[in-house]
Amino acid sequence: MLRTFALAAALSMVAIGAQAETHEVQMLNTGEKGLMVFEPDYIHIQPGDTVTFVPTDPSHNAESIEGMIPEGAEPFKGQINEEISVTFDVEGVYGVKCMPHYPMGMVAVVQVGEATNLEEAKAVSHPGQAAARMEEALAQVQ
Repeated sequence: MLRTFALAAALSMVAIGAQAETHEVQMLNTGEKGLMVFEPDYIHIQPGDTVTFVPTDPSHNAESIEGMIPEGAEPFKGQINEEISVTFDVEGVYGVKCMPHYPMGMVAVVQVGEATNLEEAKAVSHPGQAAARMEEALAQVQ
């Protein structure tokens, strides 16, 4: 009986983990939308999913933007030239930037489930070309 219970518990944990997905976002010098971009620059995922930010081209990182993460979520900051995987557990809108190329417009939006903090995210100001690119990315939020 104990062995059956342990097996059932283990299988249920595997089933829960199997539902979460991993998504990939490329960090590029040149992409479909121009220079210094995340591709895609908008992604809609579910709570528990993971996004891996891949420095396909050198000199990039991925980090959260202050004021553009939902309440209760942890900020993240990847190192230059290093892949970072982030598991998003809190619903809302997350702004992402490449610190060295932020003024050039290297930004992205990750929507996790419902966009609970969309108005707060829209209120954040951005330098240079990041303002227009962030506006475009936020316009995709559902």
